[in-house]
Amino acid sequence: MEWSCNARVQVGAMLLALFGWVSSCVTTFVPLWKNLNLDLNELEIWTMGLWQVCIMQEEGATECKAHDSFLALPLELRVSRVLMCLSNGLGLLALFFTSVGLDCWKTCEGKPGAKKQLLLAGGAAFSAAGITTLVPVSWVAYTTVLEFWDEAVPDIVPGGSLARPCSWGGLPGPSSQQVGRFLSTAPA
Repeated sequence: MEWSCNARVQVGAMLLALFGWVSSCVTTFVPLWKNLNLDLNELEIWTMGLWQVCIMQEEGATECKAHDSFLALPLELRVSRVLMCLSNGLGLLALFFTSVGLDCWKTCEGKPGAKKQLLLAGGAAFSAAGITTLVPVSWVAYTTVLEFWDEAVPDIVPGGSLARPCSWGGLPGPSSQQVGRFLSTAPA
């Protein structure tokens, strides 16, 4: 089967989109959104995620506990949890629309404009998923930096530091947006 150049580029964009969606899912569920370090006890590092809090000890043991209440979370983590779940759902929906609309599949043969409409819907959903990934990651990073440099907080209170998902979360958002832009403007 010989693929056109357009079909190859669409499959490449689909692989990039799949990578962005998987990265977004990993970012959602990994408990490393914020690191909390206490100067009194340097042997433990507290990490906070959207779903649980973990204590990593120096000897390698890790103990995790789910958050007791959704309402007890800080506002940025509550909103981030909702937006990241929305992003994962939009990404999955976009993957479905886009995979059905690819040129390499023999679907919608009786309807000439249906493939283009599916690609447009998938592109719009990817763009929305990218935005709903970037917003929570940026908000958590912003509040972490503000808390770290807050002069009103005593030095004994644990200072937050940016953890890996804040940098990981910056990857799936733009990749999903790029795929969305490409699929929305790709020729039929």
